Amino acid sequence: MTTTPRQRLETLGIALPQAASPVANYVAAVRTGQLLVVSGQLPLVEGRLSAIGKLGATVSVEAGADAARRCMVNVLAQLDAALGGDLSRVKRVVRLGGFIACTPDFTQHATVMNGASDLAVAVFGEQGRHARSTIGVPSLPLDAPVEVEGLFEIEGE
Repeated sequence: MTTTPRQRLETLGIALPQAASPVANYVAAVRTGQLLVVSGQLPLVEGRLSAIGKLGATVSVEAGADAARRCMVNVLAQLDAALGGDLSRVKRVVRLGGFIACTPDFTQHATVMNGASDLAVAVFGEQGRHARSTIGVPSLPLDAPVEVEGLFEIEGE
């Protein structure tokens, strides 16, 4: 029996939050053809950041990976909203982009971003395996430690 992304989320104990509204002059998601791009999401939980600061300074690698996972939950919430609540329309997670606010000597970006990547695979199975970029940056909005964006291939209209 095949499980759906929604069932996998339930098994993981994840309830998707309401998709956050954009805070500037952009939209949360854009669809062109069969591709849907979700704008960068922060690790917000009930409107508050789950962690604040930089990797390599005040945020541990473990807390950074958890923040990346929370970002991915918010990416999924945006995706769910854009698809009218039907995550089964996702044919493939094409790419995830991760931005890690960190000190200049920090080198464990990939480990941090695995928090998001592992969740994509847990929710979408083999279709969740994706290309990825992970980039260290000096700062992110609200002093968030991580931001994650996504590109998805979608079925149907």
